[in-house]
Amino acid sequence: MVRTKCEHGRRRSRCKDCGGSGICEHGRVRNQCKECGGSSICEHGRRRTLCKDCDGSSFCEHGRRRTECKDCGGTSFCEHGRERRNCKDCGGSGICEHGRRRTQCKDCGGTSFCEHGRQRRNCKDCGGSGICEHGRRRNRCKECGGSSFCEHGRRRSNCKECGGSSFCEHGRRRCRCKDCGGGGPAVIFLEATEVEEFDGEEDPDEWVPTVQARVVGGPRGGKRKR
Repeated sequence: MVRTKCEHGRRRSRCKDCGGSGICEHGRVRNQCKECGGSSICEHGRRRTLCKDCDGSSFCEHGRRRTECKDCGGTSFCEHGRERRNCKDCGGSGICEHGRRRTQCKDCGGTSFCEHGRQRRNCKDCGGSGICEHGRRRNRCKECGGSSFCEHGRRRSNCKECGGSSFCEHGRRRCRCKDCGGGGPAVIFLEATEVEEFDGEEDPDEWVPTVQARVVGGPRGGKRKR
């Protein structure tokens, strides 16, 4: 049987403008309309091909949408191994004029930002999912087993046993290792007396906290200031 296209370039039976027989009273393709009990809708109320519980054909052996699975070479991934829409090199639609993810760009009014100008998931006032019951960033909360902490109970980046990024190849703190170009001037120890809190007005990546402190220790052999 030869399927002819209508003047709108669609299959005549599925053309809404032509009143095709395949279009239901709700303006949808009849077999894909939930309200009409279309044959493409499964018992879970989803498109049969897109339902994981029904082993829909859109899902691969890894349990992901076939088009969104990197292991299966899904069409959503570009030659750079990124999601096509979020690839800067490919000019993906998800990248804004500022070179950031559109949803994560404050200048573009990205949906990731709340009314307080913070990332929605990290906003305490909005009850963001990234804030734990203790009022801290979930990944930075030791009591919640945050991912920033290692099995030794230290910040992962500051743990020598875990090979934290703060330690150099010589086993010293990177900032204090002369062989790595660290060391610099003598270290002065300060005790913070007041720390400015982030109010969400600035970009989190560019914000630098202001700290008021007093000197509690100086270089080895030097006099302690009071």
